[in-house]
Formats: sequence, C-alpha cells, structure tokens
Amino acid sequence: MRNITLAVIQDLIKDDCLALSATQKRLCVPIINRIYKKMSAGIKFSGIKVSGTLIGDGHHRYIASVFAQADLDRIPTFMPSATEAVDWSSVIFDEEDWDTPAKIKMLNQQDANYNDMPFEKIVSLLV
Repeated sequence: MRNITLAVIQDLIKDDCLALSATQKRLCVPIINRIYKKMSAGIKFSGIKVSGTLIGDGHHRYIASVFAQADLDRIPTFMPSATEAVDWSSVIFDEEDWDTPAKIKMLNQQDANYNDMPFEKIVSLLV
C-alpha cells in the first residue's frame, strides 16, 4: 500500500477527476493518508455531507476515498448561500500533522467501534 503524499495529491488534482468541490481552503496530508490506509483495508467511515457538488463536511474522507476507491455515502446537507467552492488547485495541503497522538488514538478507537473490530487491528493498519 502506498503512502499518500503531497505530490500524489497534486497529481490527482492535475488529473481533474474530482467530482465534488471543496469548500475548505486547507487540508492535512497525514490525516488523508491515515484515512486512506484504513479505507484501503476495508474500514468503513461515516458519510460526507454535501450540497449539490459542494462538500460541507468530509473533505479528508472524500480525498482518501478517491485514492482507496472506496464508496462513501453522501448525506444531503444545507449550506449557507455565502458558501463558495474552492478550486482544488488552490487548496493548501499541509504536510504537518494536525492531530496529536491522543487525538489519533481517540479516532482509531472510534473507527474500531464503528467497524466492530479490535482497536489493535485498526492501529496495525497504520504502521
């Protein structure tokens, strides 16, 4: 399984194959990579919130799902009229991890619970 890096994400954006539009101006590469590794191993995630083609919640999950070729439910949501699409090419993909070790552990526990599997199995997917 490959690692999702900034260069890999930039190549995806250049290929212009993203069906949904961003509404966030910054995303975190390590978060996308962790989610991608889990999705590639069959771990299920909750759906993303969308309004038309705009992502309201779930940007990291969406990008990871494209790489993992995983299906995510799309939950219709209301977006304020001031919400604007952000061109993927202008999104800043931060290579610094936004999550602390404690938050990563908490998210891994949530994923284990959501998928009804041992915590250790989730953790083993990330090494």
